[in-house]
Amino acid sequence: MKKRKNDFKKFFIHEQKNKKSKKLIRKSEKIEYRNISNEEENDSIVGIYKKSRNFGFVVPNDKTLGEDIYIPKKKCAGAKNNQVVVVKIDKKSDKDKRPEGTIIEILGKMDEAGVDMLSLIKEYKLPNEFPQPVIDEALQISQTIDEKNIAQRVDLRNEEIFTIDGEDAKDLDDAVNVKKNDDGTYTLGVHIADVSYYVKSGSKLDKEAIKRGTSIYMMDRVIPMLPKELSNGICSLNENQDRFTISVIMKINEKGKVVESRIFKSVIKTTRRMNYHDVNDLFLWEDIKQGKLEIENENDKKITTEEYEKIKNTANKYSQFIEHFLRMRELKEILKKRRDLNGSLNLNIPESKIILNKNGVAVDVQKYDYLESNEVIEQFMLTANETVAESFYYVQAPFIYRNHEIPEMEKIDELNKFLFGLGYKIRGIKKDDESSVHPKAFAQVLDEVNGKPEEKVVSNLILRTLKVAKYESENKGHFGIASKCYCHFTSPIRRYPDLFIHRVISLYLKHDYNINDELREKYGIEAVKYAESSSERERVAQKVERDAEKIKKAEYMQKKIGEQYDGVVSGVTQFGMFVELENTVEGLIRFEDLGDEYFDYDDQRKTLRGEKSNKTYRVGDKVRIEVKSSDKTTRRIDFKLIDDTLNNKDEQKDKE
Repeated sequence: MKKRKNDFKKFFIHEQKNKKSKKLIRKSEKIEYRNISNEEENDSIVGIYKKSRNFGFVVPNDKTLGEDIYIPKKKCAGAKNNQVVVVKIDKKSDKDKRPEGTIIEILGKMDEAGVDMLSLIKEYKLPNEFPQPVIDEALQISQTIDEKNIAQRVDLRNEEIFTIDGEDAKDLDDAVNVKKNDDGTYTLGVHIADVSYYVKSGSKLDKEAIKRGTSIYMMDRVIPMLPKELSNGICSLNENQDRFTISVIMKINEKGKVVESRIFKSVIKTTRRMNYHDVNDLFLWEDIKQGKLEIENENDKKITTEEYEKIKNTANKYSQFIEHFLRMRELKEILKKRRDLNGSLNLNIPESKIILNKNGVAVDVQKYDYLESNEVIEQFMLTANETVAESFYYVQAPFIYRNHEIPEMEKIDELNKFLFGLGYKIRGIKKDDESSVHPKAFAQVLDEVNGKPEEKVVSNLILRTLKVAKYESENKGHFGIASKCYCHFTSPIRRYPDLFIHRVISLYLKHDYNINDELREKYGIEAVKYAESSSERERVAQKVERDAEKIKKAEYMQKKIGEQYDGVVSGVTQFGMFVELENTVEGLIRFEDLGDEYFDYDDQRKTLRGEKSNKTYRVGDKVRIEVKSSDKTTRRIDFKLIDDTLNNKDEQKDKE
């Protein structure tokens, strides 16, 4: 499955709801419950059926509902105890009466193959299949390019152009190439599938894409924005296949600044389909040749004999293209250096890689292996997105920008209070003066904690301080990547804002950048509407993907109950503290597993202090835990504290 190329890592999932500086914590988890609304009265809810003799009830997966749903015997549809079901609400709750419903679908038990992800699809009311008219329209599209249209495009089929994606990616929507010029500058080409050529505005395909807004990635499946006939077929930049694209050609100087750029319709034929690991092996091969990487020596940078043979074989396989990829590496370093100087935030927050067996069961959880080759594509896509956004901002085109606004001053103040305890500070911030807030100040702190034990904690807290990026028709800049103007242009197969921007580009190219007021108004109205709907669909997608990950992590940890692991306190709350393990799995230690006492919660310092023992737990502390329980239905993993003296042990080792 294709790894998303986001401009940010995943958001920190545990938000502190208590805004007071200190609060007495009791031994119970506090959830803000809501009643079933009028809107939900005639809607459906997913949950676990609990059977009694003469009736039953459904426990909703959505824990915020707070109410079990009463199911009369005649409305249970033959459901068995502990099955996952879909229930239609017939009557909402009234005084002391629970809401009442009818079971309309039985999905199966949670441990049956595929039921966990299917329940999630039903819970979020996601489209599991494309309507037949949409499929029919997709099938009418030819899987070969229209030869008549080639003359209207720049022909780049003789150029060396590569796709670089994950091994299992099927929707290849971006390709790249790099040339080094005689004057020391570089020419970067980013070529994106011209999806707008096939998905016309107002078509059935377009209307369905608007509804979906984005592709959703759920471990063992993808809920795509477009049917596979397009996403995996004619719109995918498959190796050695003629494909229509929109190209952005950028001349970049030795300081990483784009000094010239062109945007145009093109036709390409990718030279090779590459994957991240193979390209990274080519980088490692160069390091070996340069003496920067040796085989099983005493240095930090070393590889095994087996790894060496693999790298060597990859280098032999792609020997004729090595120089091209090394140019990519050079340019990546130049672009990254410029971005770092501008204050772009490099949040070192590892993502998860969950390994499933053929039945879709989680058999391993690892950190996602983010390679230097991943960084190459990331830097190239960021540069292309900025270039396109700036180009159309200056002509005042109707557009959808990717905005990330300045953090709130109150949030920055809270962050600084925590950082102060660690010896760090976001500097240069003037009270009530947003103009004094610059990403460089945040980037400086991230540089200071780089490689230190508290790096992950500080990165998470900075991420939580930042606002959420969103789509808007008005440009407000992107704080996180220190960009004055930014958009999403590079993934039109899986994001609707990108597809809309492609239409704007096509419109302006067709009219030689002179469009009339009528068209400008039409596209301006659409930009506002689609920016809002796309932001909403993105939020849903993030929730689904996060919940899917929680389910599979809980499934994996069910086999680890009773085992012990070292971890780091990643959050403290009103009901306990979260601990993250090395493999990114996170669980909760509840207060009953911390001792028989009350705890004071200090939100500013992110600490818990025992009322009797005066024992303090803080974010970043190292602890040893035992896996107490894991439930994929509730998506909850509970730990038990075994040893909280690991930090003292580390300090003792340092002294020795």
